Amino acid sequence: MKCRAEQAGRPFREARFYKRIQGVFMKNKKSGCPEQTALASKKNFWQILGKQKQLLLMSVPFVIYIIIFKFVPLWGWTMAFQDYKPARSFSQQTWVGLRWFFFLFKDKEFLLSLRNTVCMSLISTALGYVTAVLIAVLLNEIRHIGIKRFIQTVSYLPHFLSWVIVTGLVANVLSVEDGILNNVLMSLGVIKEPLLWLSVPKYFWHIIGWTYVWKEVGWNTIVYLGAMTAIDPCLYEAAEIDGCGRLRKIAHITLPGIRPTIIIMMIMSAGHILDANFEMPFFLKNGMIEDVASTIDLYVLKYGFKLFNFSLATAAGIFKNAVNILLLLLANWFAKKAGEERLI
Repeated sequence: MKCRAEQAGRPFREARFYKRIQGVFMKNKKSGCPEQTALASKKNFWQILGKQKQLLLMSVPFVIYIIIFKFVPLWGWTMAFQDYKPARSFSQQTWVGLRWFFFLFKDKEFLLSLRNTVCMSLISTALGYVTAVLIAVLLNEIRHIGIKRFIQTVSYLPHFLSWVIVTGLVANVLSVEDGILNNVLMSLGVIKEPLLWLSVPKYFWHIIGWTYVWKEVGWNTIVYLGAMTAIDPCLYEAAEIDGCGRLRKIAHITLPGIRPTIIIMMIMSAGHILDANFEMPFFLKNGMIEDVASTIDLYVLKYGFKLFNFSLATAAGIFKNAVNILLLLLANWFAKKAGEERLI
């Protein structure tokens, strides 16, 4: 009986064996040699492009825009290595090497502008991240759809105001004569006389930071709310069965769920550390707060369009962009070493 069973099962085992061998053979046949694989991949590439003609045509205007307004102007960076004179042709310019870059690091005004730019940017970035994540978490916990949409709409609206309008509102709110902030504080007995908010250096950076929060916090929450929708609802249900409250759900499910998004946004923000807001310091600064209100952008504006030292202004702009790119790459490298999400 045992031999008969073995003889009966042998055809099935042989069939499975030959089927496995045939699958390996077909796989090797499909893979082929490297040259054939490369040709096949090229054909597939051109076939995919042929199927996406409409998308390619739609992207042409944007590619042309980037080339004309982003890459062609890079030719102007040569002014940073010249003693540029507008009346001379390119061949007549005097090349000075890195003289203007050495001048930057010896100029106290530039170093002061660099300090102010970094401090204002760090304050705005830190406040922006904390408040955006906090409001996104709170909105995610609201169960009443009407209230949730109302809060989202109200918080989004300031984003669509220009910085010129926002600075006008800030100046009116902090005005000494009829500013609402001074009036409220005086009515509550906190202060006895109006404060010159925009003339005291220690207040200026905080005004910049909290104004940025008021304008952009609602818009910044969109990214985190979108990341929260990708969290599996079963995790919340399991946590509720285990007796977890809202705070423990936030700490152990929501925040870890949006952690990759937070890391990516931080990496992207690292590339804008020297891109402090231009409009607010420009419109709100005065002689009493000049030392804390000047930024790299205002430094470039002063030397490029007021003193007509185009070479020095270009060198300052190149320095700012180079540092931003370096910080972006470093932040991405640290995220990679830490095993977190990264851009590259």
